[in-house]
Amino acid sequence: MTHANASHHPQVDGLVTSPATTAAFDAGEAEMPSWSELVAEHADRVYRLAYQLSGNQQDAEDLTQETFMRVFRSLKHYRPGTFEGWLHRITTNLFLDMVRHRSKIRMDALEDYPEYWTPATSSEPTPEAAFELNNLDPALEAALADLQPEYRVALVLRDGLDMSYDEIAVTLGVKLGTVRSRIHRARSQMKARLVEKQGELHYVGS
Repeated sequence: MTHANASHHPQVDGLVTSPATTAAFDAGEAEMPSWSELVAEHADRVYRLAYQLSGNQQDAEDLTQETFMRVFRSLKHYRPGTFEGWLHRITTNLFLDMVRHRSKIRMDALEDYPEYWTPATSSEPTPEAAFELNNLDPALEAALADLQPEYRVALVLRDGLDMSYDEIAVTLGVKLGTVRSRIHRARSQMKARLVEKQGELHYVGS
Protein backbone atom coordinates (compact mmCIF):
# COMPACT_ATOMS: atom_id res chain seq x y z
CA MET A 1 0.00 0.00 0.00
CA THR A 2 1.38 3.41 -0.91
CA HIS A 3 0.87 6.32 1.45
CA ALA A 4 1.47 9.93 0.59
CA ASN A 5 2.80 12.43 3.07
CA ALA A 6 2.53 16.14 3.71
CA SER A 7 5.63 16.94 1.69
CA HIS A 8 4.43 14.97 -1.32
CA HIS A 9 3.70 16.67 -4.59
CA PRO A 10 3.41 15.18 -8.07
CA GLN A 11 6.32 15.38 -10.45
CA VAL A 12 5.99 18.41 -12.69
CA ASP A 13 8.17 18.73 -15.76
CA GLY A 14 11.04 21.13 -15.19
CA LEU A 15 11.21 20.79 -11.40
CA VAL A 16 14.60 21.75 -9.97
CA THR A 17 15.77 23.15 -6.67
CA SER A 18 15.78 26.94 -6.90
CA PRO A 19 15.44 29.89 -4.53
CA ALA A 20 12.01 31.41 -4.01
CA THR A 21 11.76 34.52 -6.16
CA THR A 22 8.08 35.32 -6.81
CA ALA A 23 7.84 37.50 -3.69
CA ALA A 24 10.79 39.56 -4.94
CA PHE A 25 9.14 39.87 -8.34
CA ASP A 26 5.85 40.99 -6.78
CA ALA A 27 7.81 43.60 -4.80
CA GLY A 28 9.42 44.87 -8.00
CA GLU A 29 12.86 43.77 -6.83
CA ALA A 30 13.57 41.02 -9.37
CA GLU A 31 12.67 39.66 -12.77
CA MET A 32 9.91 37.08 -13.25
CA PRO A 33 11.34 33.73 -12.07
CA SER A 34 11.82 30.89 -14.49
CA TRP A 35 9.32 28.06 -14.91
CA SER A 36 11.46 25.67 -12.84
CA GLU A 37 11.79 28.26 -10.06
CA LEU A 38 8.02 28.73 -9.94
CA VAL A 39 7.40 25.01 -9.63
CA ALA A 40 10.13 24.54 -7.03
CA GLU A 41 8.74 27.34 -4.90
CA HIS A 42 5.01 26.65 -5.11
CA ALA A 43 4.37 22.98 -6.02
CA ASP A 44 4.03 21.74 -2.43
CA ARG A 45 1.62 24.51 -1.43
CA VAL A 46 -0.51 24.07 -4.54
CA TYR A 47 -0.69 20.32 -3.94
CA ARG A 48 -1.71 20.76 -0.28
CA LEU A 49 -4.50 23.14 -1.29
CA ALA A 50 -5.61 20.81 -4.09
CA TYR A 51 -5.73 17.86 -1.69
CA GLN A 52 -7.72 19.75 0.93
CA LEU A 53 -10.21 20.78 -1.75
CA SER A 54 -10.55 17.45 -3.54
CA GLY A 55 -10.05 15.03 -0.65
CA ASN A 56 -8.04 12.48 -2.60
CA GLN A 57 -4.52 12.10 -3.91
CA GLN A 58 -5.27 11.45 -7.59
CA ASP A 59 -7.47 14.51 -8.00
CA ALA A 60 -4.94 16.60 -6.09
CA GLU A 61 -2.18 15.51 -8.44
CA ASP A 62 -4.33 16.23 -11.50
CA LEU A 63 -5.31 19.65 -10.16
CA THR A 64 -1.68 20.50 -9.39
CA GLN A 65 -0.57 19.57 -12.90
CA GLU A 66 -3.43 21.52 -14.47
CA THR A 67 -2.74 24.55 -12.27
CA PHE A 68 0.87 24.79 -13.42
CA MET A 69 -0.15 24.20 -17.03
CA ARG A 70 -2.57 27.13 -16.68
CA VAL A 71 0.15 29.23 -15.06
CA PHE A 72 2.57 28.41 -17.87
CA ARG A 73 0.04 29.48 -20.51
CA SER A 74 -0.89 32.68 -18.67
CA LEU A 75 2.45 33.72 -17.19
CA LYS A 76 3.24 36.33 -19.83
CA HIS A 77 0.05 38.19 -18.89
CA TYR A 78 0.78 38.23 -15.14
CA ARG A 79 1.73 41.56 -13.61
CA PRO A 80 3.38 42.00 -10.19
CA GLY A 81 0.80 41.71 -7.45
CA THR A 82 0.14 38.67 -5.29
CA PHE A 83 1.41 35.62 -7.12
CA GLU A 84 0.37 33.17 -4.41
CA GLY A 85 -3.16 34.60 -4.43
CA TRP A 86 -3.22 34.15 -8.19
CA LEU A 87 -2.23 30.49 -7.76
CA HIS A 88 -4.94 29.98 -5.14
CA ARG A 89 -7.52 31.47 -7.49
CA ILE A 90 -6.47 29.22 -10.38
CA THR A 91 -6.46 26.10 -8.20
CA THR A 92 -9.86 26.75 -6.64
CA ASN A 93 -11.45 27.63 -9.98
CA LEU A 94 -10.08 24.46 -11.56
CA PHE A 95 -11.45 22.42 -8.65
CA LEU A 96 -14.91 23.96 -9.04
CA ASP A 97 -14.77 23.37 -12.81
CA MET A 98 -13.90 19.72 -12.15
CA VAL A 99 -16.84 19.33 -9.75
CA ARG A 100 -19.29 20.95 -12.16
CA HIS A 101 -18.06 18.77 -15.02
CA ARG A 102 -18.48 15.58 -13.01
CA SER A 103 -21.90 16.66 -11.78
CA LYS A 104 -23.03 17.26 -15.36
CA ILE A 105 -21.79 13.83 -16.42
CA ARG A 106 -23.66 12.19 -13.54
CA MET A 107 -26.86 14.08 -14.29
CA ASP A 108 -26.65 13.22 -18.00
CA ALA A 109 -26.21 9.56 -17.11
CA LEU A 110 -29.19 9.61 -14.76
CA GLU A 111 -31.39 11.18 -17.41
CA ASP A 112 -30.42 8.47 -19.90
CA TYR A 113 -30.87 5.59 -17.44
CA PRO A 114 -33.49 6.56 -14.82
CA GLU A 115 -33.83 2.95 -13.71
CA TYR A 116 -30.38 3.25 -12.14
CA TRP A 117 -31.19 6.24 -9.95
CA THR A 118 -29.94 5.72 -6.41
CA PRO A 119 -29.67 8.07 -3.45
CA ALA A 120 -26.37 9.93 -3.38
CA THR A 121 -24.01 8.85 -0.64
CA SER A 122 -20.93 10.59 0.62
CA SER A 123 -17.68 8.67 0.81
CA GLU A 124 -14.43 9.15 2.64
CA PRO A 125 -11.06 8.95 0.85
CA THR A 126 -9.78 5.42 0.32
CA PRO A 127 -7.05 4.18 2.68
CA GLU A 128 -4.54 4.44 -0.16
CA ALA A 129 -5.37 8.09 -0.80
CA ALA A 130 -5.95 9.28 2.77
CA PHE A 131 -3.02 10.69 4.69
CA GLU A 132 -2.39 13.25 7.38
CA LEU A 133 -2.19 16.74 5.96
CA ASN A 134 -1.34 19.65 8.24
CA ASN A 135 -2.33 17.38 11.16
CA LEU A 136 -5.90 17.17 9.89
CA ASP A 137 -7.84 14.70 12.01
CA PRO A 138 -9.45 11.86 9.97
CA ALA A 139 -12.89 12.77 11.34
CA LEU A 140 -12.39 16.39 10.27
CA GLU A 141 -11.14 15.25 6.88
CA ALA A 142 -14.23 13.10 6.35
CA ALA A 143 -16.55 15.91 7.46
CA LEU A 144 -14.78 18.32 5.13
CA ALA A 145 -15.21 15.90 2.23
CA ASP A 146 -18.97 15.80 2.89
CA LEU A 147 -19.40 19.56 2.38
CA GLN A 148 -20.73 21.04 -0.83
CA PRO A 149 -17.76 22.10 -3.00
CA GLU A 150 -18.49 25.83 -2.68
CA TYR A 151 -18.62 25.57 1.11
CA ARG A 152 -15.50 23.41 1.24
CA VAL A 153 -13.52 25.89 -0.85
CA ALA A 154 -14.49 28.85 1.33
CA LEU A 155 -13.67 27.00 4.55
CA VAL A 156 -10.31 25.71 3.31
CA LEU A 157 -9.27 29.17 2.16
CA ARG A 158 -10.29 30.67 5.50
CA ASP A 159 -9.17 28.06 8.02
CA GLY A 160 -6.56 26.21 5.97
CA LEU A 161 -4.81 29.16 4.34
CA ASP A 162 -5.83 31.83 6.88
CA MET A 163 -7.08 34.13 4.13
CA SER A 164 -9.25 37.10 5.05
CA TYR A 165 -12.90 37.26 4.02
CA ASP A 166 -12.02 40.02 1.56
CA GLU A 167 -9.23 37.93 0.01
CA ILE A 168 -11.56 34.96 -0.34
CA ALA A 169 -14.19 37.13 -2.00
CA VAL A 170 -11.63 38.33 -4.55
CA THR A 171 -10.27 34.82 -5.11
CA LEU A 172 -13.71 33.32 -5.72
CA GLY A 173 -15.19 36.34 -7.46
CA VAL A 174 -18.18 36.53 -5.11
CA LYS A 175 -19.60 39.09 -2.70
CA LEU A 176 -18.29 39.40 0.85
CA GLY A 177 -21.69 38.42 2.24
CA THR A 178 -21.62 35.25 0.16
CA VAL A 179 -18.25 34.32 1.61
CA ARG A 180 -19.48 34.85 5.17
CA SER A 181 -22.61 32.81 4.49
CA ARG A 182 -20.69 29.91 2.95
CA ILE A 183 -18.19 29.77 5.80
CA HIS A 184 -20.95 29.95 8.43
CA ARG A 185 -22.88 27.14 6.76
CA ALA A 186 -19.73 25.09 6.26
CA ARG A 187 -18.83 25.32 9.94
CA SER A 188 -22.39 24.49 11.00
CA GLN A 189 -22.47 21.43 8.74
CA MET A 190 -19.01 20.35 9.88
CA LYS A 191 -20.10 20.58 13.52
CA ALA A 192 -23.28 18.59 12.85
CA ARG A 193 -21.31 15.92 10.97
CA LEU A 194 -18.76 15.59 13.77
CA VAL A 195 -21.49 15.34 16.43
CA GLU A 196 -23.18 12.66 14.33
CA LYS A 197 -19.90 10.79 13.94
CA GLN A 198 -19.22 10.99 17.66
CA GLY A 199 -22.66 9.52 18.32
CA GLU A 200 -21.96 6.66 15.93
CA LEU A 201 -18.68 5.86 17.67
CA HIS A 202 -20.37 5.99 21.09
CA TYR A 203 -23.08 3.61 19.87
CA VAL A 204 -20.54 1.14 18.50
CA GLY A 205 -18.54 1.23 21.71
CA SER A 206 -21.52 0.84 24.02
